[in-house]
Amino acid sequence: MSLSKKIVTVAIGAAASLGVTLAAGGIANAAEFTFNEKTNASLAKKLNIPVFFAVPASARAPLPKDIKTTDKLYDFKHPEAATSKGDVGLRLIVAKRAGLAKRLGQSGLVQTGDILLTFRNEWGGAGAYPNIQMGISHTGFAYVDKTGTVRNLDNPLDAEYVGRGDLTSDHYRTLNFLHIIRPRNLTDAQKANLFAWAKRLNDNSKKIYPSQISFNQDYNAPKYQSSSNLGFVKQFGQIALGQGNPQSKPLDMYCSEFVWSLLSLRNCDPEKTANDFKGSRVPSCIKEPMEPMKATGNILPLKGRNGYSGLADGPLLVLDQLDLPEDQNKAMIDRVFAENPAGLSKMSVGHRQVATEMQPRFERLKTYYTGMTGRMWQNWRARLVGTGFNWAGIAENYSPTSFLINTLLPENANKRTMDYVATVVIE
Repeated sequence: MSLSKKIVTVAIGAAASLGVTLAAGGIANAAEFTFNEKTNASLAKKLNIPVFFAVPASARAPLPKDIKTTDKLYDFKHPEAATSKGDVGLRLIVAKRAGLAKRLGQSGLVQTGDILLTFRNEWGGAGAYPNIQMGISHTGFAYVDKTGTVRNLDNPLDAEYVGRGDLTSDHYRTLNFLHIIRPRNLTDAQKANLFAWAKRLNDNSKKIYPSQISFNQDYNAPKYQSSSNLGFVKQFGQIALGQGNPQSKPLDMYCSEFVWSLLSLRNCDPEKTANDFKGSRVPSCIKEPMEPMKATGNILPLKGRNGYSGLADGPLLVLDQLDLPEDQNKAMIDRVFAENPAGLSKMSVGHRQVATEMQPRFERLKTYYTGMTGRMWQNWRARLVGTGFNWAGIAENYSPTSFLINTLLPENANKRTMDYVATVVIE
């Protein structure tokens, strides 16, 4: 079979699994995100997610119009947003699993420095906590090697999550959906630094894990204390540089903390700044990539450039973009907080633990959601409730979902440092 016929066969097969019929000539449009009503309906059934698991158009990263890939690219519009004022949906890359890392890297759809968020569509409607997390369970880091292949780096640094480091580990081989988030304005020098750090960690993973870096299952116990005390990132760098672990016990980090710390090293050239990590101070090149979030933000209802988002604000910010009538908005909020104990069994141990700890607080959070999307007097009440959440012992954090939540800030917000690229649908 000729190469051209193989390409057409792959494209038609991908579309057929979604209940879509393509003419062979349609492959010419495969290199840009396009919308089709019939395809959209098929995708909606395949995804089977609530609208608050999608994102508004303002979250999207700029992309070239012509993307070199044989994967199918769809501009998915969520049906529940069809009659609303907001443009809410997802960019979908429908792709075969075989050769995925190579195609994503060569297309530019995944670049060095990108964040890979494991997206669990089955979490939709599984309970208040998985809904607030927008179906996101895990965070990985991506870099592109000299062959144009995407390499993944994850904590745990083991065979289950990293494996060969090309999206073929047990974790990536068994998932079906993956969000791609891109830090804004990474320079070539910063990408080169991140590549070097990631390669060191990947090459030495068996020496590092779990004796020097281990996995923390408690997502509610971040190492972060303040932007002026990033000693744990320095320790992370020392381990990556092979300088040993200065502490008597392993640096335990959950997946999103690992990625946040790695991105904090983007201004540090591991060759030129290695001696800085031996000193008593935190190297000046270490800079947080995104401000860790409080439980709730203040971006609503003021929507100013200086506003910030909170860990629990994801679905709320999507609903704000929908701008639904009051009765429909109330029904949607009820869906966010509807309990489904059986659904929690689909979550990892760490996420279940946090879900259990957060459960008593969800009723007040529902009041916050209702107030923030209601009339002015309700808004002020909601702000008081939100302040109470932030004083309730919930540490500033960088959960797996926080990277996506950051993209939901207004495009010109000062604290917006992330953009949503696309969602990979793996077949």
